[in-house]
Amino acid sequence: MEQESQKKRGVLTKKWYLYLTEFFAGMSVMAVELGASRLLAPYFSSSQIVWTIIIGTIMIAMALGNIYGGRSADKDPDPDKLYRRLLISAVWTAAIPILGKAVILLVSGLLVVTISTNFLIWAAFLACMLIFVFPLFLLGTCTPSLVKYAVGSLDDSGKTVGALGAANTIGSIIGTFVPTFLSIPAFGTAVTFLIFAGILLALAAVYFISVKRRIVGTIVSAVLFIVCCIFGTTAGFAFWEKDLTYEGESVYNYLQVREDDSKVILSTNVLFGVQSVKMKQGGLSGLYYDYAMAAPLMTDKPCGKDCDILILGMGTGTYAAQCSEYIEGAKLEGVEIDDKITDLAREYFSLPEDIPVTTYDGRAFLNVSDKKYDVIMVDAYQDITIPFQMSSVEFFRLVRQHLNENGVMVVNMNMRSDLAGSVNDKLIDTICDVFPTAYTVDVRGSTNRELFASANADMTEKLAENIAVLPDEQLAYMMQTVSENLVPCGQKGEPLTDDRAPVELLGMQVIDDLISEELTYYKKKISQDGFLSLIE
Repeated sequence: MEQESQKKRGVLTKKWYLYLTEFFAGMSVMAVELGASRLLAPYFSSSQIVWTIIIGTIMIAMALGNIYGGRSADKDPDPDKLYRRLLISAVWTAAIPILGKAVILLVSGLLVVTISTNFLIWAAFLACMLIFVFPLFLLGTCTPSLVKYAVGSLDDSGKTVGALGAANTIGSIIGTFVPTFLSIPAFGTAVTFLIFAGILLALAAVYFISVKRRIVGTIVSAVLFIVCCIFGTTAGFAFWEKDLTYEGESVYNYLQVREDDSKVILSTNVLFGVQSVKMKQGGLSGLYYDYAMAAPLMTDKPCGKDCDILILGMGTGTYAAQCSEYIEGAKLEGVEIDDKITDLAREYFSLPEDIPVTTYDGRAFLNVSDKKYDVIMVDAYQDITIPFQMSSVEFFRLVRQHLNENGVMVVNMNMRSDLAGSVNDKLIDTICDVFPTAYTVDVRGSTNRELFASANADMTEKLAENIAVLPDEQLAYMMQTVSENLVPCGQKGEPLTDDRAPVELLGMQVIDDLISEELTYYKKKISQDGFLSLIE
């Protein structure tokens, strides 16, 4: 009878296998959580809002899994059930690279035409619920189930539960570092999901082989896993795009390079947005960089000649390239936190090797540098992902300290809105708390707004003087457009601070406003003719 019992438990007669299961279950939970952030970021951003939703939904799944696992183990302490759940979780996790992106697009498509407020929250929350809650619910059943199998008597129950908890925690720690620093940068998000799905599959397979049961189910799971491995790594984030020049990931971003006959474009978002562009024939880009060219012309340097220019948020160097082309003797320097973007800049965007780029956070760079500049371009805001530490009054004071006398700061503010108290209004309040003179200009055909700030009250007069003697007609016309549309701005409210800078919530309000404005037509059409009218 005892031999039958041991045969039934198979590899579980060795207690270390229970600890091994708990270790890899904890590791897989954290890996899936980090993978979730990378899967969602190209569609919904990597803001604190999205992270909060990911953590919240995963905690819900784990809590429900703990409850169910404990009750199930008490009712029927059969290890088959636990390891069957691991098989299902493994296959589901392996399928995420294939099906997860389609689910995100489907959820976004349905919500974008049905709601007008809190779109980002609802879309990210529903996507997380549909994609991640079920496999993590199954993993959440591990701990209470394993406690049931591992505890032999009440005399050593505390020791056993403590050892299982330690195994789970150590696995979680390793599962936190491996995806961020190893698997995602080296192999990508899809392969990371597959790696940890494979570990879960192997744990369950070893158990079922040892007890010689459910072999067919294990083989079927293995076949499905192999299918996911074959197709999961071939579908990119923008899987409908067939002619991308480059698609990949870095520690910080999803990266996409595409090109046509006239330009090369970098995007860090699947659905929208141009972060950098290179015009193959040179000249102005037609984007906000053109407007920002006014900054060197607002300094004391005639036509910006010999300006020292620092770019915080270098990207692939569009602004640097234009300054180099149009500003005689410009001395350019960039700071870019993502070294992979700098590599792409050198490879696809012809960023000259003699323009130095420091891989660092923009504010951290200013903290350790004592150099001063004639122009500092702040181009670190990307949709809702606005670094709070680069939007506070403390940051802009630091920028001013690094400007020469009568130097100019230019800030690219996206998501412009007419909403009172919008994120741009708050940024203007913050900047005007530091700089006595500031002007904004809206970029035609986009949601960008450029802000110029200086301690020099005559910055617009300097611009007018320089426009009059610019040798390049195209640039002169563009600068005249900027000059004619400059709007003086001042402080109306409290500035953002390091302690309180709710830039993501403010940005989300603007996104809601933009979505509502853009989709008024479609919502009206649906209300009148039904949802199928969109297809027709």
